[in-house]
Amino acid sequence: MRRTLLVTNDFPPRPGGIQSYLHALVSRLPADDVVVYAPAWRRPTGSHPEFDAAQPFEVVRHPGSLMVPEPQVLRRARDIARRRDCEAVWFGAAAPLALLTPWLRAVGARRVLASTHGHEVGWSMLPGAASALRRIGDTVDVLSYVSRYTRARFAAAFGPMAAFEHLPPGVDTDVFRPDPLAGKEIRRRHRLGDRPVVVCVSRLVPRKGQDVLVRALPEIRRRVPDAALLLVGGGPYGATLR
Repeated sequence: MRRTLLVTNDFPPRPGGIQSYLHALVSRLPADDVVVYAPAWRRPTGSHPEFDAAQPFEVVRHPGSLMVPEPQVLRRARDIARRRDCEAVWFGAAAPLALLTPWLRAVGARRVLASTHGHEVGWSMLPGAASALRRIGDTVDVLSYVSRYTRARFAAAFGPMAAFEHLPPGVDTDVFRPDPLAGKEIRRRHRLGDRPVVVCVSRLVPRKGQDVLVRALPEIRRRVPDAALLLVGGGPYGATLR
C-alpha cells in the first residue's frame, strides 16, 4: 500500500478555498492511504481537536499556526513519513513548503506532488520568489494546477523540468444543484423580481475582485437595464464593499 503524507498550511477547520479544496480531495481517498500534517487551529468558530476527531483519516498537527520550510517542520514531516510508511508526499500548496522536497526524498519519498493555486502567480512576478518556484519545479515529480489561466501565468517560473497535471476542484452534485424553489426564495428575499442578476460567490477579501464588479455595475446597466449584482459570502472586505 502506498500511503501519502499531505503537508499543508491550509486545512480545515481553518476557513478558505484551498482548505476546502484539499479536504474534499483527501476525503475521497481511502482513509488508511493518507496522513495529514497541518498547523494547529483554535478559534471560537472551530478548533482542530474536534474537527480532527471526526475525520476518518489521521491528522497530525504542528504546534504552531504556521508552517514554513525550516528545520522543525522538516523534522516533524520526516518523522511522520517514517513512522507511517509514507512513500508519497503531497504539498497542499507548492510555495513555499515544497522546498522541503529534497530532504523528504532522502528519507524515502518516492513520489512528490505539489498543488498550485493562485498565490503562485504573485510569487512568479518577484525575482527571489520566482527562484524558489524554479527549485520546486526542478525537484517535485508533478505540479497540479486548477485552471489554465494560473498555469499560463506561472508555468515559466517553475522551469522546463516541471510536469503539470490539471486537477480542478470537483463539485458535489448532491449539494450543488439547480433548485428553482430556492432561486425564487432568494429573488423574493432580495426583492430582485425578474431582473437579470450577476452573482459572485466568494469570500469578501480584496484580492477576489468584488470591488471590480461594483465599479462595473453602472456600465453593465447601460447595456443591460435594471441588472442587479448579488455578492454571496462573508469576510473582512464586506463593510468596504457596502
